[in-house]
Amino acid sequence: MVKRAGGSLLLSIQINREVQQPVSTQLCIALREMILTGGFLAGERLPASRTLARDLGLSRNTVIEVFDRLVAEGLLESRTGAGTFVSAVLNVSRPKLQQPDAPPLVYSAPKLSGMMAKAVSRFADRKRLPHMARAFTTALPAFDVFPMAQWARLSAKYLRGARDDILGYGDPDGLPQLRRALASHLRVNRGIACEAEQIFIVGGAQQAFHLIGSTLLNPGENVWFENPGAIGARNSLIACGANLVPVPVDAEGLRVDEALRLSPQFRLAFVTPSHQQPMGNVMSLERRFALLNAAERAGAWVIEDDYDGEFFFTGRPPPTLKSVDTNGQVIYVGTFSKSLFPALRLGYVLVPPTLVDTFGTIMSKFLPGVPSHTQAMVAEFIDEGYFASHVRRMRLIYRERHDVLMAAAHQRLTGLLDVQPTHGGLHTIALLPASMSETAISRDAEQRQVTVSPISRFALSPVAVNGLVMGYAGVSPKLITAGVEVLAQVLEAHLSLAVKQKTQAR
Repeated sequence: MVKRAGGSLLLSIQINREVQQPVSTQLCIALREMILTGGFLAGERLPASRTLARDLGLSRNTVIEVFDRLVAEGLLESRTGAGTFVSAVLNVSRPKLQQPDAPPLVYSAPKLSGMMAKAVSRFADRKRLPHMARAFTTALPAFDVFPMAQWARLSAKYLRGARDDILGYGDPDGLPQLRRALASHLRVNRGIACEAEQIFIVGGAQQAFHLIGSTLLNPGENVWFENPGAIGARNSLIACGANLVPVPVDAEGLRVDEALRLSPQFRLAFVTPSHQQPMGNVMSLERRFALLNAAERAGAWVIEDDYDGEFFFTGRPPPTLKSVDTNGQVIYVGTFSKSLFPALRLGYVLVPPTLVDTFGTIMSKFLPGVPSHTQAMVAEFIDEGYFASHVRRMRLIYRERHDVLMAAAHQRLTGLLDVQPTHGGLHTIALLPASMSETAISRDAEQRQVTVSPISRFALSPVAVNGLVMGYAGVSPKLITAGVEVLAQVLEAHLSLAVKQKTQAR
């Protein structure tokens, strides 16, 4: 037995001294794999440490160290005066090896909860959009002009602080300094009367939507949802068991009259009133009041997603829905993904006073909180005036990039694609002729490293609009112009093919 264990099996172990991995780790992994895969039988004796060390060219201390590690893992047993043996426990607990001539194992899909299975089945075939700074990726701010020097200084300042603050558990509701800074910012810049205690810090807007849905929704309850609408919010609410009611939008925003016809009773409504996602319209004051009145009659809540409301080009940004909410029905969600950068994974929820205690309990009992380091830096960024300056600068830059897109489109896309001007935000839409497929155009443009998303991607049910969503904020003017040229070539190729097919059909 000793000869067998010390012979063909153990001499097959290869120790590579040219890699950084310690030789003890290499030996431990090799022996563990032999034991678990059946190279040794339960109760079988291993060679003496001195013998194995000599055969493998290792020190005896290294082998003893490895044996001790495997004993601690329960794979080996050390018997005084007898040697080291494979644990007898493996005789009953080790999985049986598959026979060489046996058919391959077939693994069944994991069983998901009913809600998640339904959510996955609806959108499993939709690939994640590229998130890189190229024409015309949506939802990306301008990385190239972010004030990294100021950000690095704030980071260094925080790390020089008290260790208890840096390394300990933070407030589950969010860093008090950040909550106060946000309350002040929202009062001054977004017209929202609020207190810091109403604001809860979360790991991005999508976590906020899931938090709201899981707190206020029962599975199967109706949620009015803009159609087309925001993908992240849609997926989060579906995962919470919501029955999304697709409500059409027009130039004034969500069609409240149509929503009441489709579902007079509803639990939540989701809207993007300052810059409708993806169509770009601003919800009119009349629609805002109609929505609030409908929610009050139904005893429903309204989620306002103000994802890029800071970036309005012409005058002051439009008022938030929350600013005209007199009955405490609107739950306001904000994010720093667009105003600063997505990697922060930082957002916030502003809840009505009646929900403060409920959300406070949920935050403290069920959520892990957001890293204090990130929160502290953002709070300092706001308090020192950098955030306001950054937003003002970004408005000018985004307007410039919007104008570059419109000028290039006028010169190169006239008759091919009708790019719509917009008054703010990070993207706009472009309308296609009815004869062109938005999906096909998007696919062919992607093959040439240009991203344009079909509007249908944002739709819960079919919409009449045939077009593309085009981001410009995170793209330099040079890349915008080059992207327009590529898109023009793709459209011309499709148009030429359509003409050829029509001629052949005659």
